[in-house]
Amino acid sequence: MALTIASFLLITALVGFLSWRATRRDDHKSATGYFLAGRSLTWIVVAGSLLLTNLSTEQLVGLNGGGYQHGMMVMAWEIWAALAMVLMALVFLPRYLRGGVTTVPQFFENRYGRTVRLVTSILFLLALLTNLLPFVLYSGAVAMNGLFGVEDMLQGVEQFGWSPRQTAIWVLVISLGVVGSLYAILGGLKAVAVSDTFNGAALLVGGLMIPVLGLWKLGEGSISAGIRDLMENAPAKLDPVGGPGDNIPFSTLFTGMLLVHCYYWCTNQTIVQRTFGARSLEQGQKGVLFAALMKLGGPLYLVLPGLIAWRLFGESLAERPDDAYPMLVKAVLPGPLTGLFSAAIFGAILSSFNSGLNSAATLFSMDLYRGVFRPGATDAQTVRAGKVFGLCIAVGAVLAAPFIALAGGGLFELMKNLSALYDIPLLALLVLGIVLPRAPSAAALAAVGFGLVFYLVFGFVLDNHIFGIEFHWLHVAGINFALICLVVVVITWLHPRKEPYVQKDAGAVDLRSWRWAVPVSIVVAALATAIYVALWWVGRG
Repeated sequence: MALTIASFLLITALVGFLSWRATRRDDHKSATGYFLAGRSLTWIVVAGSLLLTNLSTEQLVGLNGGGYQHGMMVMAWEIWAALAMVLMALVFLPRYLRGGVTTVPQFFENRYGRTVRLVTSILFLLALLTNLLPFVLYSGAVAMNGLFGVEDMLQGVEQFGWSPRQTAIWVLVISLGVVGSLYAILGGLKAVAVSDTFNGAALLVGGLMIPVLGLWKLGEGSISAGIRDLMENAPAKLDPVGGPGDNIPFSTLFTGMLLVHCYYWCTNQTIVQRTFGARSLEQGQKGVLFAALMKLGGPLYLVLPGLIAWRLFGESLAERPDDAYPMLVKAVLPGPLTGLFSAAIFGAILSSFNSGLNSAATLFSMDLYRGVFRPGATDAQTVRAGKVFGLCIAVGAVLAAPFIALAGGGLFELMKNLSALYDIPLLALLVLGIVLPRAPSAAALAAVGFGLVFYLVFGFVLDNHIFGIEFHWLHVAGINFALICLVVVVITWLHPRKEPYVQKDAGAVDLRSWRWAVPVSIVVAALATAIYVALWWVGRG
């Protein structure tokens, strides 16, 4: 254990030092320098930051927990992401960069007006506080507890009436929150993006080692024997095509699943802010599409380990499936490598958390502080306000995270279900603002109000029942999107804008497209289809 902890601390400190060294002379006083890295990011940094912002313990822990429970059908959360990233590269990124925006609500202001910008900023901030940040901290605490056995070290707290597990979760959540806040608040987007790139390389190598070593252990010294074991003893779990009563029915891939991914990769401020910092459209498209290709390999390290854990540990984790991944890592990695990989996981936790904090600071500073409370604020005042607000958000996330355990169920499923409340109305505003140039601001505000109320009532209060008929929650999200579109179309027909909206070029970056963007996008779609067909054939074989 001492060697594990020593290697963990060494790698963590090294990444922190390298990130500081790479960004120590950067501009952290201007708004563009702090929030968008001075629009200087190259494609490899954009790709690395996108992947690490997304890849954290809510995926490593939550998605592998889903693989343990439901098998390969949960890989839709990875494969469908690649398709949404294609849409980001080809459709949405050119429009964001043309507008020269810092935040997505700023894009909404250009399209619909100032009121819509303020409303959507508040929604984005609520989504970060209630959906992303607490889940990152909680899942990170679960992972670190499993890897280092913190719970076992705290057995003595029972004499005070405390639960060792809950005490461990609180201690780890607070620790992760403090370190993540330092990265995001002191360093800005450039420090976040650079540390993401370093951690990404380590996590990719380590993440691929886990299924390989897991198959080796399952096959008792033979990887091929481990693969045969899965094919012979778990063929149903290898089939990615879910039926009507399964966790992810195949039909949902073309309704809510696609919509949730489009929101996440094309509208979510935490994600798209990485691309806003690209030095040109070409660099941004390269970064997004390279990340899309990498996402296609996600099931290897985000779902397959869960299946391996199911074969190794049986149903012993049925009540706590989110423990499957840290238990597998501990079982297959020797001590020093466990420390190295734990450092990479720690970096992934920090990446998602500090990226969320940086986005929260950006939203508050640019949309609310400068937009409402102090329109004449200088860049220095705006950055300072963002740092203070980021600290407040971090405290709120730390306080909320440990209570996620009380909700029960799979971590990843719970997070995505909750996110649909905000995702669908915001995505609808983006899509309709592009395809309906005469849609007025009144239609946008009505769409947000209708979408929130619809999902609150039918998704949560009535537990996915619409007029007595039960739907999968992803179908409820799809129905919500369709009805929001109908509301906007009707209002636009009754009260259209006097003049159609035409986007102006802000001249922020070079807008020449990457010449290989469309061919690479076609390759991504073809590979996604091939993966589904191949696993379906194996699972049904």
